[in-house]
Amino acid sequence: MTTGEPLIVLDGVNKWFGPLHVLDDVSLSVGRGEVVVVIGPSGSGKSTLCRTINRLEPINSGTITFDGTPLPAEGKALAKLRSEVGMVFQSFNLFAHKTILENVTLGPIKVRKEKPAAVRERGLALLDRVGIANQADKYPAQLSGGQQQRAAIARALAMQPKAMLFDEPTSALDPEMVGEVLDVMTSLARDGMTMVVVTHEMGFARHAANRVVFMADGQLVEEAPPAEFFANPRSERAKDFLSKILTH
Repeated sequence: MTTGEPLIVLDGVNKWFGPLHVLDDVSLSVGRGEVVVVIGPSGSGKSTLCRTINRLEPINSGTITFDGTPLPAEGKALAKLRSEVGMVFQSFNLFAHKTILENVTLGPIKVRKEKPAAVRERGLALLDRVGIANQADKYPAQLSGGQQQRAAIARALAMQPKAMLFDEPTSALDPEMVGEVLDVMTSLARDGMTMVVVTHEMGFARHAANRVVFMADGQLVEEAPPAEFFANPRSERAKDFLSKILTH
């Protein structure tokens, strides 16, 4: 599954928001083609962890490397890093005044200066892949939340990233739309995309993850393959967390 050097390496990462220690000496490696699902109670630092990987959140100490290179602080190198790490958030962040296809093709044309015809073709193929090819010429407001989130995934994929970060991608969706987004993510995982996914969807963690990482109070408490983690969590914090969510 994974070969050679890990794609993403966090080593001794610390992050404070004022007096709040949101990431407390976090170390984590993500192999190429690996799907790591990050779970834990609210406020445990999961989203912050996700956002440090493409430097949406700067860190106070420690190191993060992506594809063998330390994260750049700013400028062109940072823009290049961001284009290699796709990000999908809770909110879809689509441009309201552009069509779905325009949203998907904008990055490669503007940032990568690729030829519009080739990007358009790729964009249509990606919309087909996420199941909304027939919505290409519509505007975001004309789509359901689930369709908008799938468009946001296609937009991230259009940059041909080396890794995808998902920060609670289904938590703003109505329950009946969650499945259609998780299905797209599961197929991406099967196709070997390197993924870090912060989610409350335990079914996805069980079925699509290679490894589950459990966080609490800014610390990485334990990590294990999903079957092992859900059947036999080692820490009291994880046992407590699972007993609260799996009994309802």
